Amino acid sequence: MRDLKPRLARITDLNHAAALLEWDQETYMPPGAAESRARQVATLRSLSHELLISEETLTLIDRAKPESEIDQDLIRVVSRDIEKATRVPSSLIAEMARASGLSKGAWQKARQENKFSEFAPHLERILDLSLQHAEALGYEETPYDALLDQYEEGMTTAQVSEVFTSVKSDLVPIVRSISEAPDLSDSAVRGDFPLKKQWDFGLEAVKAMGYDMNHGRQDVSAHPFSTAFSITDVRITTRSDAKFFNPGFFGSLHEAGHAMYEQGIDMQLEGSPLADGTSLGMHESQSRMWENLVGRSRPFWKHYFPRAQQAFESTLGGVDMESFYRSMNAVAPSPIRVEADEVTYNLHIMLRFELEQDMLAGEIKVQDLPEQWNDRMESWLGIRPNDDSEGVLQDIHWSLGAIGYFPTYALGNLMSVQLFNAACDENPNIISEMESGQFDSLLSWLRENVHQYGRRKSANQILKDSTGTTLSSEPWLNYIRTKFGELYGF
Repeated sequence: MRDLKPRLARITDLNHAAALLEWDQETYMPPGAAESRARQVATLRSLSHELLISEETLTLIDRAKPESEIDQDLIRVVSRDIEKATRVPSSLIAEMARASGLSKGAWQKARQENKFSEFAPHLERILDLSLQHAEALGYEETPYDALLDQYEEGMTTAQVSEVFTSVKSDLVPIVRSISEAPDLSDSAVRGDFPLKKQWDFGLEAVKAMGYDMNHGRQDVSAHPFSTAFSITDVRITTRSDAKFFNPGFFGSLHEAGHAMYEQGIDMQLEGSPLADGTSLGMHESQSRMWENLVGRSRPFWKHYFPRAQQAFESTLGGVDMESFYRSMNAVAPSPIRVEADEVTYNLHIMLRFELEQDMLAGEIKVQDLPEQWNDRMESWLGIRPNDDSEGVLQDIHWSLGAIGYFPTYALGNLMSVQLFNAACDENPNIISEMESGQFDSLLSWLRENVHQYGRRKSANQILKDSTGTTLSSEPWLNYIRTKFGELYGF
């Protein structure tokens, strides 16, 4: 272990250096540097890959003598990583990194100019490389299985489809009941919300929740995200709308949920491949929990609404807390995923899940994607985007090469309620503490049951150990029925 750990730390440092360059690309890098930045990231990613699958690393793994349970887990996880990585040529890793680096800049420009044709050739390249990646990794039923497994290990396309079908069958009647009920106005969260005041108010909330600003920071980006360069350096970004409260505030809460997961990993895992979230579904459970189960709840706003009134007096001075709560939870189909309400959000994910599979199968040509997107959005949500910027160009993920990523958002929604219910069952004071702006009990439970393990436990094992069951859609559906049944009277 004495020789293996430094080598794995070197590989991890290379990946974190690449991530730092990618963070800069989304925040401060001048637009003209896209070509050189793509090359730099490709160099680091391919070098990391070559070191991981090298004979020297394999020899050190074979000779390693674990001295603790952490060592045993490290060897198990790294051996699995190497087994997967050896199937993929370093040249493909480099080309994927380079293509993504160029694609991100093209996506930003296309989104700003509402011009899908600027991004289309880059997406075609991303899809081609994704198929090459899937073929290299191998799969039993569909290329999508191999890509999904990169983000939610062990989950198959068929399993996700089964879960989504179950959710959709129960969700459609709920959406119908809401559509037949009197509308809730969202006027209280629309108005004059100065950007600087939104920024300060959001930071106040995420720091109170437990996001450690001594080991993190918040910046602005075209699409909110979080990223970690170590357990002691975990950063978030957000974007705000001066006329709409929800995107900026809940975006900050969402990304802080991701960041607190990374900050809570056991420091004994620092610098190793174990110091990461176990799956993107589990990661998303943390962000959605803090954004929705905490941030969109009555207990939370019993404490924070007076502060909001003070910060945004011209807009909220004459609004009562209950009206504000109902306004922020109003259900209305939105073309923008990150602005979607809790009820319709999963439909956005299911739509993208289907589109990704159809693109990989060649059933949708990239040039036809905007129309397909708009048609399905109209069919599923009853609305049609006004342009490509609020339609097919709204998400950054495809420019990152993250095909197979989107399902984890919906899986995280389901996990979030399972975990939150287990935490409240163990400590019923969590809700009352939220009413006074205290979140220590909830965060401590998550640290003990989820965060500390990093990749030592799988998402499924964490669910089993902390909730007594595996992934289930029923707790989330019960939560939606209860909360929105009360709001809409059905």
